[in-house]
Amino acid sequence: MSLNVSLPPELENRVRQHVESGLYSSASEVIREALRLFEAYQGVQAANLAALKADIAQGVADINAGRVREVSMSSIKERGRAIRATSTAV
Repeated sequence: MSLNVSLPPELENRVRQHVESGLYSSASEVIREALRLFEAYQGVQAANLAALKADIAQGVADINAGRVREVSMSSIKERGRAIRATSTAV
């Protein structure tokens, strides 16, 4: 399949630089590699989104099951400072 793509000058220069570096023998190879990397990136993003949705669902389930309680940020800070004080005192 043949496909013509228009790139802004900055991207065109970057493609040319990759070919001139010798790592790629043609602009097509650069674009193919860029697409492979983009698809891998999208896969990671999809996995991250799925994990986030699962975490949210678990949080909602915990709320519905009564496994959560309100916490005070000041008490969390106090506990953290107390732990830090005892660990740095040694």
